[in-house]
Amino acid sequence: MNSPFQRIGIVGKYDSRNLAEPLEKLIAFLEGRGLSVVLDHRSAAAVGKTHAPVVSLDDIGAHADLVVVLGGDGTLLYAARVLSCQKVPLIGINLGQLGFLTDIPANAMETMLGQVLDGEYQEETRTLLKTKIVRQGNIVSRTVALNDVVLTKGARGSMIDLEVYVDGRFVYSLRADGLIVATPTGSTAYALSSGGPILHPDLAAIVLVPICPHTLSNRPIALSDHCTVEVILQKGAGAFANFDVQDHYELQVDDRLVISPNDAGVRLLHPIGHSYFAMLREKLRWGTKL
Repeated sequence: MNSPFQRIGIVGKYDSRNLAEPLEKLIAFLEGRGLSVVLDHRSAAAVGKTHAPVVSLDDIGAHADLVVVLGGDGTLLYAARVLSCQKVPLIGINLGQLGFLTDIPANAMETMLGQVLDGEYQEETRTLLKTKIVRQGNIVSRTVALNDVVLTKGARGSMIDLEVYVDGRFVYSLRADGLIVATPTGSTAYALSSGGPILHPDLAAIVLVPICPHTLSNRPIALSDHCTVEVILQKGAGAFANFDVQDHYELQVDDRLVISPNDAGVRLLHPIGHSYFAMLREKLRWGTKL
């Protein structure tokens, strides 16, 4: 059977001591099917000598029809953010702990990935947020987030004061440890542990989740993902913003963090039969049907 994917990029969890063996196995499996393989520099360093082409992660999307992420959810988040403008689909093989996004178990890699390569897969597009920090009229930071954007207090530990606007309209003033702006993908991460709802990935929505608010009536709010959220830091020395817990930026009073939907989302592939609810049951240890 001819695969719809002939050029496969591989991105591995480069800081993992356990990457070399599954990476070598994956390369051999793909090449055994007659597919071309390209690695990013950091993954190539983990495997040592290889005849596969090596490119920067920024460029791997131009050399691949599909990118296989070999690692945990953090590795997939990192790859998705870097490759967000390249529109190449991603699929994850789980070498980590939870595996909300990397849903192919390492011990079933050849069977399940083989089905995907044969064209038997489900595809979905996940919401991606684009962000900018505006300071005294100048943009000092731009980045994207697949999970969440978090404004949080600094090392001093005191609450911060925020003003929140949606599409230019004032929502509330918030005194809290921080605020999470999460996509459906990120709704099962920090937002969930802070009391936010689980948003199904098919929902065109984002959620605002206060972190330990001073006023207990400040509750999570679900919004359309077509809106623009603006958060202004009113008070809070040492406060900072983080993006998928991967990029961090220290904030100053009167800084404006502007969050809006990215023009293109992240394309994720899953094996046939993938169930979001089955994943939640497994990862969150919900009861099963009797």
